[in-house]
Amino acid sequence: MHRVAFAIVLLLLIISIPVVARLGGRGEVPTQLEQLKLKMAQDKHVPSVDHTKFAVLKEPFDSPEKVTEACLSCHTERGKEVMQSSHWRWDRVEYIPGHGIQALGKRNVLNNFCIGTQTNLASCDKCHAGFGFVDQKFDFNDPTHIDCLACHDNSGTYLRTSYGRPAESVDLNEVATHVGRPTRDNCGTCHFFGGGGNNTKHGDLEKSMFDPSREVDVHLAADGANIECVDCHKAKNHQLLGKVYSIASMDEQRSTCTQCHGETPHDKNRVLNEHTLKVACQTCHIPRYAKVNKTNTYWDWSAAGKFRDGKPYVVKDEQDNHLYMSIKGSFVWESNLIPEYIFFNGTAGHYLLGDKVEGDGPVKLNTLYGSYDDPESKIIPVKVHRAKQLFDPVTRMLIQPKLVGKEKGEGAYWKDFDWDEAARVGMEAVGLPYSGEYSFIDTEMTWPLNHMVSPADEAVSCVECHTRDGSRLAGLKGFYMPGRDRSETVERIGKLALLIALGGVLLHGGVRLVAHQFGKGAV
Repeated sequence: MHRVAFAIVLLLLIISIPVVARLGGRGEVPTQLEQLKLKMAQDKHVPSVDHTKFAVLKEPFDSPEKVTEACLSCHTERGKEVMQSSHWRWDRVEYIPGHGIQALGKRNVLNNFCIGTQTNLASCDKCHAGFGFVDQKFDFNDPTHIDCLACHDNSGTYLRTSYGRPAESVDLNEVATHVGRPTRDNCGTCHFFGGGGNNTKHGDLEKSMFDPSREVDVHLAADGANIECVDCHKAKNHQLLGKVYSIASMDEQRSTCTQCHGETPHDKNRVLNEHTLKVACQTCHIPRYAKVNKTNTYWDWSAAGKFRDGKPYVVKDEQDNHLYMSIKGSFVWESNLIPEYIFFNGTAGHYLLGDKVEGDGPVKLNTLYGSYDDPESKIIPVKVHRAKQLFDPVTRMLIQPKLVGKEKGEGAYWKDFDWDEAARVGMEAVGLPYSGEYSFIDTEMTWPLNHMVSPADEAVSCVECHTRDGSRLAGLKGFYMPGRDRSETVERIGKLALLIALGGVLLHGGVRLVAHQFGKGAV
């Protein structure tokens, strides 16, 4: 009797083990998010220096350059590191298909937002990591021109204006004594507002990401992993992981999901893990972008130059986005967008200043390479920004116009509203010919989506792709995908298999019936 009771108790214990493991989290395997949050908490950066105790930072500063000198008096070699970074140089040496090995960056790549930097530095410089990069006379070898505070201010009070100088309201001593590891505020001040306004460029980087909800971005949310930008975009000697493919061409120094999640992140789900061979994590886990604030999807420069009562004017929407500006033209803004999808192998090509345009457009300003047959390629989600911008129909070159100027008469379009003069002055400044004729041509830029990651239960479902009607991947051709595509051969084989199976069932049933009639029992 005791043996029977013992056996029953032992059996109940064995049965209860998985139940107990599921109750209250005791013995439960942490989710991917919980593991990431734990890792971030364990790796949390703790400052080892209190900058408020440094006497050199309490001396009055009559210029921001003096702050940099004080920083470099202790951080003696950091200036050399910064001056080799792309945040400082605005380029990096890369191999560019069709162009060979050369420097690639904001200095020689055109975009379809504010078009280019070289003739418009006075406006662009507010996001350069230096002071006063307003023309080609800037000395890139002078470390005192480095703006340490732009990335390392932890006071929340640092503000830069155009022409790359701190605002007059900034207390340099207050900021200098409250510096540290870059925060989301430091990074977002430039990266959320690039291209002329909030969420103009990327679509997945905008001001809501300073403090997003879990539904907007599960990584950055305070109740999610609560990570900082530099937790993923790690730096070594001021060289950060992560590259924007508007101004990068090689598959190097990338920041990837697998840094934290590994190559097979789906616990006990072999089918989903097999998808990672050709499908990037972002494809399923960023089902929508521009979730809070609209992103710019179309910019028409040809519409610029209109006036009301003889004066330039601006029209805005309910989110304060520009729908029309006399100096920039007309815009389309959209929110809560489903991405477009492409195959991408990590490499890209670019339209560089002076390249000849073939055909009538749209001109692809950056081409992200990849295909189904390429073993390095995966499906990724992208935002494609479309625009109409200045073009020389004779030389067949995109035009770099001069947009920004202090006074009328300099040829700057935003002052003089003369496209012909802006084109002449701009192309002369970059050392390229201008025929004296201009028109406008359609262009496209492709931006990979890596942020605004949704919680796991909001990921793209199987049926959203594997469906014949309205598949997310309807635009991706060159391969067969079950549920989306039809193959007469596959369907014929399937029908034949079903007929054979049905015939086998009928034959077996008939044999059993006949056998039963003859009293031989079941077959």
